Amino acid sequence: MEQAVLEYRKRLASTEDPLGFVGPEAIREAMRSDGLDAPHPRTIARILNRHGAVDHKVRRRFPAPPTGWYLPNVAKRMADVDAFDVIEDLAIEGKGMVDVLTTVSLWAPHAQAWPAGVVSARYITDLLASHWKGIGLPFYAQFDNDTRFQGGHNHPDVVGRVMRMCLSLGVTPVFAPPRETGFQANIENFNGVWEKKVWHRFHHENLDALRTRSSRFISAYVRRQAARSDRIPERRPFPGDWKLDLQKPPHGKVVYIRRTDEHGRASLLGRSFSIDENWVHRLVRCEVDLDQNKIDVYRLRRREPEDQPLLATIDYRLPKRRFLE
Repeated sequence: MEQAVLEYRKRLASTEDPLGFVGPEAIREAMRSDGLDAPHPRTIARILNRHGAVDHKVRRRFPAPPTGWYLPNVAKRMADVDAFDVIEDLAIEGKGMVDVLTTVSLWAPHAQAWPAGVVSARYITDLLASHWKGIGLPFYAQFDNDTRFQGGHNHPDVVGRVMRMCLSLGVTPVFAPPRETGFQANIENFNGVWEKKVWHRFHHENLDALRTRSSRFISAYVRRQAARSDRIPERRPFPGDWKLDLQKPPHGKVVYIRRTDEHGRASLLGRSFSIDENWVHRLVRCEVDLDQNKIDVYRLRRREPEDQPLLATIDYRLPKRRFLE
């Protein structure tokens, strides 16, 4: 019977058959039209699967890349990255809207949440300075493409206040690609936990009450994470004589994770750069070296996370301009 089913499938698939339908129902109809006692379609389907006589292919699942794979020294736990985000438009009854600046470290057991009426770039730099004075400086600080982190998007070559602060402290800013999942998973997961355990768990009378409950949660959360942490990368101490000078030209590197378009171009710093016409709709890591006046672009693939060859080197010089307060 199995051989008959396979022969009928082969015959129906031939170019002589006008329809070319080779599914279980078509095989059963053909067998019954020839006077054979055909099995049920489900039985025919099992026969076809057993002999590999199927057109569809099982989707191959690839293992997920290691945590922080797009930054090689982070994936090897040689460096840590602090991710930052803003939870927006939380309404306290009768008191107005609240935003929450959040941060969580990838390897170290550090996290924080700062509820405020308005989260501005100046407010962020003040909190970052206070936060890093207590726990030390990470190698990277990762952000999304919010103008409060990156600077205004209405002009090219903008290096905003938060970026300048990071660069002045020797911390490399990293910007996740727009509309991509996974790169901000760590901070987004923490945001979800904070909203569930603090924001939705209580009725907050005012902003001070929210801050008190958030502070209690953060203290307990950090203690819990510390008990689970191992192999924590070292951090540099915060410089005691540091002061943010916005008029001083920035030095160091800025990293942009981007996806190329259909022409192999990537957009960063308000400009579009040609990367590789054969590397389209693919991820790249763009390292803007402000001291060497260049952009090094590295190929990224989740299936081969350790293979990150240099794709292109682009000449780039940040224009000198006065930073407006």
